[in-house]
Amino acid sequence: MAEVVKMPKMSDTMTEGVVAKWHKKVGDKVKSGDVLAEIETDKATMDFESYQDGVLLYIGVQEGSAAPVDAVIAVLGKEGEDYKALLDGEGKAAPAKEEKPAEDKKPAATEDAKPAATAEKSASAKPKVDTSSIPATVIRMPLLSDTMTEGTIEKWNFKVGDKVKADDSLADVATDKATMEVVGYEAGTLLYIGVKEGEAAKVNDIIAIVGKEGTDIQPLLDNADGADGQASAPAQEETPAAEAATPAASNEAHGSTADDSRVKASPLARKIAKEKGINLNDVKGSADGGRIVKKDIEGYTPSAKPAESAPAAQGASAPAAEKAPVTLPTFTGEEKFSERPVTQMRKAISRRLSESLFTAPHFYVTMPIDMDQAIAARTKMNDIAPVKISFNDFVVKAVAVALRQHPAINSSFQGDTIRTNQHVHVGVAVAVDEGLLVPVIKFADGKSLSHISAEVKEFAGKAKSKKLQPAEMEGSTFTISNLGMFGVDEFTAIINTPNACILAVSGIQQVPVVKNGAVVPGNIMKVTLSADHRVVDGATAAAFLQTLKSLLEEPVRLLI
Repeated sequence: MAEVVKMPKMSDTMTEGVVAKWHKKVGDKVKSGDVLAEIETDKATMDFESYQDGVLLYIGVQEGSAAPVDAVIAVLGKEGEDYKALLDGEGKAAPAKEEKPAEDKKPAATEDAKPAATAEKSASAKPKVDTSSIPATVIRMPLLSDTMTEGTIEKWNFKVGDKVKADDSLADVATDKATMEVVGYEAGTLLYIGVKEGEAAKVNDIIAIVGKEGTDIQPLLDNADGADGQASAPAQEETPAAEAATPAASNEAHGSTADDSRVKASPLARKIAKEKGINLNDVKGSADGGRIVKKDIEGYTPSAKPAESAPAAQGASAPAAEKAPVTLPTFTGEEKFSERPVTQMRKAISRRLSESLFTAPHFYVTMPIDMDQAIAARTKMNDIAPVKISFNDFVVKAVAVALRQHPAINSSFQGDTIRTNQHVHVGVAVAVDEGLLVPVIKFADGKSLSHISAEVKEFAGKAKSKKLQPAEMEGSTFTISNLGMFGVDEFTAIINTPNACILAVSGIQQVPVVKNGAVVPGNIMKVTLSADHRVVDGATAAAFLQTLKSLLEEPVRLLI
């Protein structure tokens, strides 16, 4: 008989899992103990084994997709066995994966939609007219930036009755970030202008209509937004009069036939040209349709005539005329980015550290530690030790011993109570590709340096190969985050709740120190304790670091 396979709960905090990879496909034979899939939880990516024999009849969650704990992710049974009735009996989540139930829902959705559509029709006082046959196109205020809600028409480059091309810039629009061009993307006659220069319009409002000359555009205005259609019409009647005055006003202002206001150019190019006194009629555009852009202005070299007239306009200043302007080379890059979905581990890190940072009032205490004796002791120990001992192993052991002497540091805030742990479980942060894992060295205060070293190496290997089990990452009473191997001089860490403290360990730096009244080279390692002020006070944190400092500066005390 077929049996469903559900999303397992692989950690105490897991609410959903992502199928990172299926190791079997539909139709494959599966034996008990075979790895069915890799499941990504909030703590690690782990192998999920089958507990029964059979043929994989159904896969309900595709690779990269998430499913809540106990949701059906697969079905195992005999080859050719009907399993659909089994899915129906397992709740609402499973049928959603099948095509048939989805089709069954369509008639109901259609029936529900009919009354809604009827209600909308009856509520409309004025039925909309079919405008698809009208040879004209409505130009609306475009969304020119991600934060734009409205735009102001700074300048119309055409007037009603002008012929426009598809790539013509109809107007310059000021947004909340810059002044940009509005291109109609339609060829024809400009039949209507709905917003005057200097006036604002909301995104998606009608600002113009382009189409065949003589077209009746009133139905387009009436159908534009329902109730507002009639209010838009009067603007058309006033526009021609206002626009008719534009050419005269323009000619009076410029007093020249060399007016460059109708030349196709980007707003930035127009602005730079104005600052440099360049007439756009003299510049050749390199963009589509001969449009002038920034690089055309920057690369423009004035002819002999403008060059000669420049000194006269500046009072015949010879030194100024002889000095060539500095022209920066144009560099054009490509803006691009990539996105990837947030992994379950990264979600857990984000959630837990955000909760820690905003619920636990952190304070930080930093102390330098002279590591000369620790360096010498490590060298001698590694000559006879069964495993190589690292400086991180020294820190773990020293922290564990110091916690015995300062139980307040080995505590956690429980809301109405403060729990002081009698055991010492030290979490050691390990970086992996997906984020950060914290395996726990349990009862670290009672273990030797060699034992700690072997255990840390084993956990690190499991973390890298995604074999670390949830039980090996639970129960820490204190956490260490060590970035010394990256040469970090000093940093602070966020508390790994429910711990009350975390120790940030930096690299060993060779710096000048004063010993016996003389400046000599020394090996200094800085450590920073992040503490939860609800549990630990500043003096308590400082006392703990003093003990830690004395243990590392005289490592023989770790062997007692």
